[in-house]
Amino acid sequence: MPSPSDERAAAIRLLDNIVWNSLAGAQARFSAGTSEARRYARGFSAIIGFANAEHPDFDALAPYCEPGEHFYCGAWTGPVPVGWQVHADTTGVQMLWDADIPAADGKFPAVPLDASRVPQMMDLVELRPPGPFARRTHELGEYYGVFDGSRLVAMAGERMEAGPLREVSGVCTHPDFQGRGLARRLIAKIVRQQIERGQIPFLHVMRDNVHARQIYERMGFRAHQEMPLRVVSRVA
Repeated sequence: MPSPSDERAAAIRLLDNIVWNSLAGAQARFSAGTSEARRYARGFSAIIGFANAEHPDFDALAPYCEPGEHFYCGAWTGPVPVGWQVHADTTGVQMLWDADIPAADGKFPAVPLDASRVPQMMDLVELRPPGPFARRTHELGEYYGVFDGSRLVAMAGERMEAGPLREVSGVCTHPDFQGRGLARRLIAKIVRQQIERGQIPFLHVMRDNVHARQIYERMGFRAHQEMPLRVVSRVA
């Protein structure tokens, strides 16, 4: 019988192709595509994944993408296939939770975000983009926010899921409310819930976002690996 450490190591290996392992696994119902290439369905985050991340089958994906749609694609650095173009070529860092469960924060005024809150979520995302986020992204997991009156001023939630791995995502704070620890407390709330479910929290952050990485490290995340990240689209 595998030991708990062996099971954790096997789960962590899913991070090497986390998008595909999410889209072809626990989140297949939120995706569209084939046995070789999939995308989150329209209305969700614009992210694509491939069974073979290093040699992606863009021909298999093309029928599910409109020309001009921009998608995030990770773990791929090869030549750009005919019929596609690259708009950004950068590097992200995967970070994995490596600390005790965060303490409960019963006085924190965070509230669940559902479909009725989508307009406020999109307003905040437009102001402080947290990465690919769309009108149905909140359906991928639990989302929580902090309000100032009717205005959403901070939020965080969950996106990808593969095996016991669960991503913390959609983290953003209104500029007028930065420096108050709202994002940190939201992340801690989500991480606590994930650990209570028996899940392993992880997140993605851009390599050059040193400030955010330092905050995550102080909270209990550690850098797991760097990963190429491109933004691509089909050519009209």
